[in-house]
Amino acid sequence: MADLPTTFDRPVHIAVIGGTGLYKLDGFTPIARVNPETPWGVPSAPILILEHGGVPVAFLARHGVNHEHTPHEIPARANIAALRHIGVRSIVAFSAVGSLQEEIKPQDFVVPDQVIDRTKGIRPFTFFEHGLVGHIPFGDPYDAKLAAVVKKCAAGMGLTLHEKGTAICMEGPQFSTRAESNLYRSWGGSVISMSLLPEAKLAREAEIALQVICMATDYDCWRNTGEDVDVAMVMKTMQANGENARRLVGSVLDELCKEENRDVVLAKHYEGASKGAVLFCTKPEGRNPEAVKKVEYLFPGFFD
Repeated sequence: MADLPTTFDRPVHIAVIGGTGLYKLDGFTPIARVNPETPWGVPSAPILILEHGGVPVAFLARHGVNHEHTPHEIPARANIAALRHIGVRSIVAFSAVGSLQEEIKPQDFVVPDQVIDRTKGIRPFTFFEHGLVGHIPFGDPYDAKLAAVVKKCAAGMGLTLHEKGTAICMEGPQFSTRAESNLYRSWGGSVISMSLLPEAKLAREAEIALQVICMATDYDCWRNTGEDVDVAMVMKTMQANGENARRLVGSVLDELCKEENRDVVLAKHYEGASKGAVLFCTKPEGRNPEAVKKVEYLFPGFFD
């Protein structure tokens, strides 16, 4: 794929962000590889543009081509900004997670509808700062319309999928202590990951619909079995169930590529939310020109 074009002149509305264990998509034809320079830097990896039934789909490796970005180093703002810039309006994200509940077994899939932020504030988490203020609703952090597509696809594949749940996003890169793991369980946490945020917050600010598909790889460390989670355990489960993960993501893309789902893909229900929030908060005389320039990369003509 080294000789792929480095430009693409059509908008790409659908993207997949691959996490641990999902580094490629099968059954799609690579047609370009782009690497936009955003005001927040370059993305984690060049964005691979694939074609499926005449519909272009973007794939971005969250941790980099060789998994070189630890969770707090992921350039999430550049990732989301680059995807928005090439036309993306819907993202299906994938994440390997630890289970915090007995009924969510390793190799099960979860479609969370809530998230609790346990990161420590060292990850840049907003596009609106330094002279431009915007407060975006985030009560329902994931997109119900994309979630419905995921659930429909999983039902037709015979996979074990939990249709809702609360995801915990911790800082990492170390795994949890037993006390932390049990605390999150007492809060009603379903699964735990290190990379769900600020990705979802930034997508919402960029008016992009996002739904994460989680696959449980372990039971974290809350079970008193003497077996703690480690990377070897995570990768063993990914290897055993990776084909199901790729099949599920591929099936979701098949569904989203259908013309009947065009309105879902274009995320019209978020359109204008950020503009309204910013224009309501920061008066023209208080807007930092540099902050304005950055936001106009996301939304050309934002202040017209």
